[in-house]
Amino acid sequence: MDSIYTFFLVGGSLMALSILASRLSSMMGVPLLLIFLGLGMLAGEEGLLGVEFDDYTMAFTIGHLALAMILLDGGLRTRLKTFRVGFRPALSLATFGVFITSAIVGVIAMWVFDLSLVQGFLVGAIVGSTDAAAVFSMLSGRGVNLNERVGATLEIESGTNDPMAIFLTLMLVEMLVGDIGGVGETLLFFISQFGIGLVVGIGGGWLSAKLLRWLDLAPGLYAMLALALGFSVFGLTSVLGGSGFLAIYLAGLMIGNQPGRHLNFILPVHDGLAWLSQIGLFLVLGLLVTPSQLWDVALPASIVALALIFVARPLAVLITIKPFFKFRWRETFFIAWVGLRGAVPIVLAIFPLIGGVENASLYFNVAFAVVLMSLLIQGGSLTFMARWLKVEVPVGTTPNRRGPLGIMPENDFEMFVYVVENEDLEDVPIRLLRFPSGALISALFRKHVMLHPKGSTRLKLDDVICVIGRTEDLVALNRLFNGDAKLKQERAFFGTFTLDGAAQMQDIAQAYGLTLSPGEQNMTLAEFISLRVGGHPVVGDDVDWHGIHWVVSEMEGGNITRVGLRLY
Repeated sequence: MDSIYTFFLVGGSLMALSILASRLSSMMGVPLLLIFLGLGMLAGEEGLLGVEFDDYTMAFTIGHLALAMILLDGGLRTRLKTFRVGFRPALSLATFGVFITSAIVGVIAMWVFDLSLVQGFLVGAIVGSTDAAAVFSMLSGRGVNLNERVGATLEIESGTNDPMAIFLTLMLVEMLVGDIGGVGETLLFFISQFGIGLVVGIGGGWLSAKLLRWLDLAPGLYAMLALALGFSVFGLTSVLGGSGFLAIYLAGLMIGNQPGRHLNFILPVHDGLAWLSQIGLFLVLGLLVTPSQLWDVALPASIVALALIFVARPLAVLITIKPFFKFRWRETFFIAWVGLRGAVPIVLAIFPLIGGVENASLYFNVAFAVVLMSLLIQGGSLTFMARWLKVEVPVGTTPNRRGPLGIMPENDFEMFVYVVENEDLEDVPIRLLRFPSGALISALFRKHVMLHPKGSTRLKLDDVICVIGRTEDLVALNRLFNGDAKLKQERAFFGTFTLDGAAQMQDIAQAYGLTLSPGEQNMTLAEFISLRVGGHPVVGDDVDWHGIHWVVSEMEGGNITRVGLRLY
């Protein structure tokens, strides 16, 4: 009985410390997942608490459970529109990119550890894929707002590259233990991993989304039902021989892109569940490692990690996306840099231990060392690299809070809460504000007192305004309430003024004394910029042309609506 209470004491204390350590992460720039791993190691058998944990089967089960929950949450928050710019390059990275990375790392590991070719390739396969937990955590938790093309590619890649890594790892483990099947059987396994995962994930996710939208449940039950349906999709896919990780990510994607009131109850709960999964997973993996054994392979494992970061990942990115997709060089380099490794390689490293591969602990320790260095080097420099390579776009004003009113089944009205920070709005009567036609101010709070706003009411700085409107009103509302500091950041990035995307190039050329080719004379500015960037533009895309720096500043529905410009 005492052991149960000890479990609650140790487990609760470690989780509380992990959460409190998030402040340390934000202040010092240390990757949060690295802190979780470190706390697990400190509590382990060679740490301060001396907790002995070497149950690899339990760790494997916890790893699957946590990764499934993290991928479900990642899918819920991925918008289908991002697939317009990120799906094809992400798929290339998730398949051919993983294969190339694994092969290069495998050759280096064979040389560094004096292994056979198959053993070296197994090391490469284990660390070959990026990790959804690490990527989602870093991109959302470091305050980095990447341009849509880069952010979508990284998120979709991390959510879909597990099948290739699992396939390679299982195939090489079977080769080492002598249970490998024929070529046809191996090929069938590979196809089934992707094919079944794709079909069951999309089909099950679509049915789950329709069910969640149709049912009328207590608010707290929507999130639980979404989790249960996601796990069901994961389990069914795995039983059928497909990739459960791919399926649950796609199921989350289908649920998250089905509009309805259910999402307002699902997303906040799943955000907490995803954090719980990340904390629990990395604490368990930290407990599982033996630091003294890790130290024994520190030098050769560091060589493998550095080769992965500086050679294998960049080469894989250059080969698989640069020749085929319209990425700028700086975007390509950033994607190459953010090949974050996390929980997935460590979980995959348990396969050799369970499968009875000779010297299996080596694979686990190497994977752990690679993850530590990846989080430290790549994760620790993510913010700096994003700004240095200019793939970060300014974060404009957004509502402090927002929530649907539950009036309409689709395209519902929402309550947007803004704080007046823009000095241009000081002492301006409400009737002079350029509000979207479908939006109105429902309440105004000044110094914690609610006022009844009228057309003659003059705004003051720090007023809290409640606006009722729809999602399509957000662009205009955000622009209206943009604070001075954020306005300066936007003007420094996009230019001091902007032009409408529908402006005719003939008029612009006449105003600025530019020369157009015959095919460009009848274009709009939006069409011209889209052509220059190679199609599928995103906010932050820029073009230097005739002494003017043009930057896409606003988009709606995949179309450019405003373009900033700076003369130089």
